[in-house]
Amino acid sequence: MTGRQSRILLAKLLNHGNSNTTRAPPWQHCIRQVSTKRICVSNMFLPSYKCPPAKDVTKCKSLQLMLNAGLIQSAGPGTFHFLPLALRSLEKLIKLIDSTMGEIGAQKIAMPCLTKAELWKTSGRWDTMGAELFRLSDRHGGEYCLGPTHEEAITSLIGAEKSLSYKHLPLRLYQTTTKFRDEMTPKFGLLRGREFYMKDMYTFDSTEAQAMETYNAVCVAYETLFRRLGVACLKAVGDTGSIGGSVSHEYHFIAETGEDKVFHCSKCGLSKNKEVIDGDKPPCPEGLSATDCPIEHHHAIEVGHTFYLGTKYSQVFDASYVDPSGKHRTLEMGCYGLGVSRILAACIEVLSKGSEVRWPRLIAPYQVCIVPPKAGSKEEQGIQIAESLYDDISQLPGFRGEVVIDDRYDKTIGHRRKDANIIGYPYVIVVGKKALQQEHLFELHSTNIGNSNFVNMGELVQKLTTESAEL
Repeated sequence: MTGRQSRILLAKLLNHGNSNTTRAPPWQHCIRQVSTKRICVSNMFLPSYKCPPAKDVTKCKSLQLMLNAGLIQSAGPGTFHFLPLALRSLEKLIKLIDSTMGEIGAQKIAMPCLTKAELWKTSGRWDTMGAELFRLSDRHGGEYCLGPTHEEAITSLIGAEKSLSYKHLPLRLYQTTTKFRDEMTPKFGLLRGREFYMKDMYTFDSTEAQAMETYNAVCVAYETLFRRLGVACLKAVGDTGSIGGSVSHEYHFIAETGEDKVFHCSKCGLSKNKEVIDGDKPPCPEGLSATDCPIEHHHAIEVGHTFYLGTKYSQVFDASYVDPSGKHRTLEMGCYGLGVSRILAACIEVLSKGSEVRWPRLIAPYQVCIVPPKAGSKEEQGIQIAESLYDDISQLPGFRGEVVIDDRYDKTIGHRRKDANIIGYPYVIVVGKKALQQEHLFELHSTNIGNSNFVNMGELVQKLTTESAEL
């Protein structure tokens, strides 16, 4: 839709809310012949499963909410079915990540989850990874693993390209695929599972200085991503762990459910994971007193990690580039992870209240849920108004395919509104008796900020389009 077309459409819809106009709004005509194309709650696969009061569930808000709202279901220890609404949200998150990675020149690829043991033995991690590495053999006795990460695979791939020129650098490659880790005690739903979605990026540069430029660019991109999601994120110095390298930072959402412990001071800027601290509390890097440097301790959920690897893997797999003089030089590497399915659950963990899911607006499964009157009620004719309202909102920029209508007309408005709140649509529009007045008024609930008010069509369009443009 062009800018001119958008302005014409907005003007047309705004006129529907003008009580002085002589032109009848569309809902005063017969129902449009598009009902089969509407996204209806009655057609959604939303299992009515209610989670039992298990210890793991009651301790983790996101797991309880996602099970009760029909977003996921357990498939086994540490594995879950992503049901339609959760998968739609996950795909939106992946699209947002793709956009953010594209802004720093990263290219998307896909590598096999099944990785040859030979690569891991070459790097030495076949033995050091321990029991968390899923290992298997094929019918010919070949050894493989289900990759929890892909440093070996990507460096082997780049190492096989012997004509890689300095002109091709920096090279930034990433994927978003399923990863596997044989957790001893998988828990907290998507926050610690055996199978999960991860975005892992691997970068190749000619020098350490250029590799650190890439490192800083990715850190800025991660901060941009979390800012777009609207969730406060804490960047902290982290442990390099089994991946290795000399520089490492983690990205955390502060939450009581979090298994990481992070020390942070907003005054001096200190921010470190407890894993890299000697003793019970880190000293102030600027030598300030405890009064002047109020270091706080937080439980947190790690949602991202960055590593400067240097030549740890590129030397082993002979990954090099040809410099301007024609000589082969070892590549400098970095690797950067985002726990995609963990981010999804962590957002719900941090933002949700009580028994209701709350999403970052950018990744909510749908933006708007319309609740029409109950069939047979005094306001029954409002059903046609609700269906026409659906069609009109769907034409607004950014709302095509983002509107659902709760067409379970045998249920009360209150029942359906409660269900909508549990799922957490950012906007719930109730079409009640005030919609039958000469100036149609709709009850608009903005769930993320917790307020509601009656608006006419013009005010409704203005609010939706303005807030959508701000994202």
